[in-house]
Amino acid sequence: MSRAPTSPSQEAPKQEPSRQTSPWQESPWEERQSGPITARENDFRTPFQRDRARIIHSAAFRRLQSKTQILAIRQNDYSRTRLTHSLEVAQIGSGIVHQLKHAHPDNSLFQTWLANEALMETICLSHDIGHPPFGHGGEVALNYMMTDYGGFEGNGQSLRILGKRGAYSPQYGMDVTRRSLLGILKYPVLQTDVVGEYPPKPTSFRQIKAHQWSPPKCVYQEEAALLNWVLAPFSLADRQRLQQTERHSPKQHAKSRHSSFDASIMDLADDIAYGVHDLEDAIVLGMVTQEMWQAHLLPLLADLDNDFLKKQLASLQSNLFSRKSHLRKDAIGTLVSWFITSCEIHENEDFEHPLLRFQIQLPDAQRRALDALKNFEMQHIILTPEVQMLVYKGQQMLLEMFEALASDPMRLLPREIAKEWYITDQAGGNAQRILCDYMASMTDDYASRVYNKLFVPSLGSVFEPM
Repeated sequence: MSRAPTSPSQEAPKQEPSRQTSPWQESPWEERQSGPITARENDFRTPFQRDRARIIHSAAFRRLQSKTQILAIRQNDYSRTRLTHSLEVAQIGSGIVHQLKHAHPDNSLFQTWLANEALMETICLSHDIGHPPFGHGGEVALNYMMTDYGGFEGNGQSLRILGKRGAYSPQYGMDVTRRSLLGILKYPVLQTDVVGEYPPKPTSFRQIKAHQWSPPKCVYQEEAALLNWVLAPFSLADRQRLQQTERHSPKQHAKSRHSSFDASIMDLADDIAYGVHDLEDAIVLGMVTQEMWQAHLLPLLADLDNDFLKKQLASLQSNLFSRKSHLRKDAIGTLVSWFITSCEIHENEDFEHPLLRFQIQLPDAQRRALDALKNFEMQHIILTPEVQMLVYKGQQMLLEMFEALASDPMRLLPREIAKEWYITDQAGGNAQRILCDYMASMTDDYASRVYNKLFVPSLGSVFEPM
């Protein structure tokens, strides 16, 4: 690791306040949009502990228990949901923080800015909180219907919920701290700065090709002021670097190039959970066999020049495909531990502030191994016709529901949503965003019930609440 900067551009946050009154005037990263609040009597929690509590007790977080991760909900009672995935990401993220704390005790600046457990859990627990029902199919459907109204993207929706739409504040959503918001910003760029060109819309929803309507990774234009507030403590030069993009062709979406230190930890934890834990689901359910592992994944892993893999690969394969659950769990734990304990700190000296200057990364062999696991799951699980048919079905359901609800919102939307839609429309705002918020918040089960109520004559009842 290269040398640490000697003068950070902002005073470091105090991780454990010693008094009962609110401490965020001491650090801009502990501020909330609503301003200072007074702690409840005998409440000595830190701001980030409060953030974590707000996430865990929110309806948006609870709904993740019935949102698709990879395998559709209710196809079995074993596979992970967005909720269990988020819990695993939080556990891995906390593990990375703990590893960094003890593996690099000599770097005082790095240690000063390393997230504590409550902060990292807050970021990891909420990283998928804006994802719609039916996984990628739902995201494509909502983005397709919103292309003329600012688009839809899961990470951008997460920021919108945390900073504007959650239930803890009438104006500021869950009103979590600035640093928690920074941590979930994997893509700190506005939609208008990265969106590419879409093809002409087909005459029928059934003709939509999903890859042509995937959204750019971004923040909505409606959240421009919120994004500016989150990034306000950084210097102008740092903000400009952070929001740099790259575009490979004029028609393609551009991609953001940078994120914060905290977001890099969350993103790696997300990759590990996806690459390792989601593989476990597929093995247990028989979607991935030992023969598939040997044919497509083993050669790639065996080709990596790494002592751990040379020693452990045979036992990993044996245990992963063992009928004994404790052996399979041991293999999963061994892989996760290998990735966590291999983490390294990278320092980008183009940035002034430590929260942007430091990044987490894996050594080459570990990164290639994790990429191999993720690519294997993409090709042999996610892109299989059996899975894609379910993704397509969810996509079609949301497309038809959006079209129907948008045709007469005051008639078909739940009363509170209809009222908000009307007020926004009358004020000249983006009323379609209110409809999109409602549909993105749906669980898979709830979306299926609404679809049946709208389109299946034999299903649905006036006694069933919306």
